[in-house]
Amino acid sequence: MRPFEIKKDIYWVGALDWSERDFHNFTTPRGLTYNSYLILDEMITLIDAVKHKFVEDLVEKVEKLVDLSKIKYIVINHIEPDHASGLSDILKLAKDAEIVCSQRAKDGLCKYSDCDGWKIKVVKGGDQLKIGKRTLTFVDMTMLHWPDSMAVYVEEDKILFSNDAFGQHIASEGRFDGDVDDPVYWAKMYYANILMPLSGLIKKKLEELKNLKIEMIAPSHGIVWKNPSKILEAYKKWADFESENKLVIVYDTMWNSTEMLAKAIADGAGSVGAKVYLFHVRKTSFTEIVTEILDAKAIAVGSPTLHNSVFPTIAGFLTYLKSLRPQKKKALAFGSYGWNGVGIKEVHSLLQEMKLECLEPLMVRYKPKKDEIEKAFNLGVELVK
Repeated sequence: MRPFEIKKDIYWVGALDWSERDFHNFTTPRGLTYNSYLILDEMITLIDAVKHKFVEDLVEKVEKLVDLSKIKYIVINHIEPDHASGLSDILKLAKDAEIVCSQRAKDGLCKYSDCDGWKIKVVKGGDQLKIGKRTLTFVDMTMLHWPDSMAVYVEEDKILFSNDAFGQHIASEGRFDGDVDDPVYWAKMYYANILMPLSGLIKKKLEELKNLKIEMIAPSHGIVWKNPSKILEAYKKWADFESENKLVIVYDTMWNSTEMLAKAIADGAGSVGAKVYLFHVRKTSFTEIVTEILDAKAIAVGSPTLHNSVFPTIAGFLTYLKSLRPQKKKALAFGSYGWNGVGIKEVHSLLQEMKLECLEPLMVRYKPKKDEIEKAFNLGVELVK
């Protein structure tokens, strides 16, 4: 329960949620971090709040540095409840504080809470706020990933408080990128499952950020980037959908026939040097699967037919994947069926709706024979080629 100084007179005062494993369907095997930052200057400023159940954690840290009644500004970069639902309770202690946010954030805050009596200062991208020896510059982050989103840049410290951008869902006692094993992987998981559909906007924003001298990025989740070039380079690759020679196979199966096809496709792809990931959709989280799809060149999705339709777990996965709008990928639908192959045709149709480049689907009735296993093997080869 201690504050942590990330730069001179700038402290992390957030909270760790070690036990959370599901963040609105985002699987979080290593928990969550809700980051809030306190700037000690002539006008003491809090950057972002925390989830309501962690207000006590924040208060305890802040009070080791300063009385909450002395806070002048509370910057709310984003109103989603994991960042802002604790605001009402914080304002009971920081009674004279003025909220600084975008117009859309103000509108949203007053929907989530009773904001009567709150002092709210509306800012837009490019606006500045002098808090003493430091100047806060507000950066428009509209739709990254909500309409109200913004970020804060402090030129004197060359630090960007980026809110959800560049974040990761992971709890850690270490506060910096060097304190966590493979921080880029955790950022990749976050990007794939939350920011992938916004890749076009992210490319434009990365170009804008080149105009800022950034020596540190402090997001609202996970660790702080002391080496920001590492994550900025990774975001550029992900936004461009740069891919590896990798095939991701996702399937479900009733009597193992579709699984036999999945394994044969994997063997074929592996035989010509591709990296292959094979996921049974009921045994692996959507979160992990989509993380590998982000930079894969091809995906194959296998489903049996159940009740004249696609298997329910595969239907759910494809709905999730479609919302993330993957790009620049080859795709294959495959599966076993009994009376008809409607389920496989539906998978093929959904992959086409995502505007992926689809091979003709592989449909096998009942248990695949040797020649049908060989056909699946050859399709794995063809996908890679």
